[in-house]
Amino acid sequence: MTQKNRARPSAPLTRVERDSMGELQVPAEALWGAQTQRAVQNFPISGRPMPPGFVHALGLVKAAAAQVNAELGLLPKGIARAVRAAALEVAEGRHDAQFPIDIYQTGSGTSSNMNANEVIATLAARAGKAQVHPNDHVNLGQSSNDVIPTALRVSAQLATVERLLPALKHLRKTIDRRGKALDKVVKTGRTHLMDAMPLTFGQEFSAWSAQLASAQARIEDSLKRLRRLPLGGTAIGTGINADPRFGGKVAKALTTLTKARFDSADNKFEGLAAQDDAVELSGQLSALAVALTKIANDLRWMNAGPLAGLGEIELPALQPGSSIMPGKVNPVIPEATVMACAQVMGYHAAITVAGQSGNFQLNVTLPLIAANLLDGIGLLSNAMRLLADSAIAGLKVRRDNVSRALDRNPILVTALNPVIGYEQGAAIAKQAYRQGRPVLEVAMEVTGLPEKTLGPLLDPALLAKGGIHGKLGGGGG
Repeated sequence: MTQKNRARPSAPLTRVERDSMGELQVPAEALWGAQTQRAVQNFPISGRPMPPGFVHALGLVKAAAAQVNAELGLLPKGIARAVRAAALEVAEGRHDAQFPIDIYQTGSGTSSNMNANEVIATLAARAGKAQVHPNDHVNLGQSSNDVIPTALRVSAQLATVERLLPALKHLRKTIDRRGKALDKVVKTGRTHLMDAMPLTFGQEFSAWSAQLASAQARIEDSLKRLRRLPLGGTAIGTGINADPRFGGKVAKALTTLTKARFDSADNKFEGLAAQDDAVELSGQLSALAVALTKIANDLRWMNAGPLAGLGEIELPALQPGSSIMPGKVNPVIPEATVMACAQVMGYHAAITVAGQSGNFQLNVTLPLIAANLLDGIGLLSNAMRLLADSAIAGLKVRRDNVSRALDRNPILVTALNPVIGYEQGAAIAKQAYRQGRPVLEVAMEVTGLPEKTLGPLLDPALLAKGGIHGKLGGGGG
């Protein structure tokens, strides 16, 4: 056999790495080391690694820590520069595939912390051509017990500020714009799913906008507590092996890096043992999901038909609605929104249970809380933009259907209560409904009052503004 045809030796599939428990085979091309590999083998549970946003936050924390340790004279500047640069590569998402550990791992997130330490140490060593130790250098002044709850807060804060709140504001702006355009279009109101007094589409949309404004205010308020970082508390909150200035300086460095505000927690024990601020944000996400579900279901009801339902609006036709019924088109975006919201409410239930699991000095469900928070923020952010752009922005009002139902709405007689009394009003309403006639026509017949007297009282546009006798009326719905 000639040299040309001779088979080339294949590259090794694994390499040997060592940790305090001994030697372990690690994939040859992996940037991680033995502790990460042990975790990969120990937790084959969901097949889902930690969300990229969490991994990126870990990179930011490690970059800020290296910078501060160098400023404090605790880490050689050359190593610190290499670690910071490698950590920023992680923060930029350039090494997401190097973070394979399952969400369902050790409850402190130690495995994910060591995953970051090992990957960053490998990258820094290659770049700086010097030995970089994952524990002694990358993890200097830190513990998994304060790094992971810090990364949890950083990732959730950034996701909320950069994705959730902009999407929420976009949805609200879209609703306000459509509401303004439809502010003079009067429709039948509904309570208990039954006909009620009239209002305008603008008024109906204003309720949605107000719900979102309230949700935004609650979320923004919760961020005041979420931005308190426990880094510097190390193992249990006492700050063992960390410079007393470390936590405060890292919080400032993270603020500079991200342009989002972070503070050093006054009480590091709370930040490690309790995740109440994360539970609070999760609760606000659940409340936002409730508001979005209400909006989505209103759209579904208003769109129902086109013939046998309310048929007040027509949502954009996005795709065929049936594999068997030709021509059917469904409200797919509101439906998808409802499902996303249901999932977020489920995430909150899990986060609430997880938040209770702070035994003594450490909560031991941190990866679950982080993953569910980020997944929930992502779901709501995407759903809100779709709801705005693919449903509300392009909906059309079916004015003929709206006017037809409004003209025959027997509840309009409510406006006559101050003039003819409740009992006679009820009789007129029942007769108008029974005979399928306009309320004005029946009221003129029963009361003998002229149209010039009754007409303004029963004008839907005036009733949507409270009516002529709006200040005199009373009664319940």
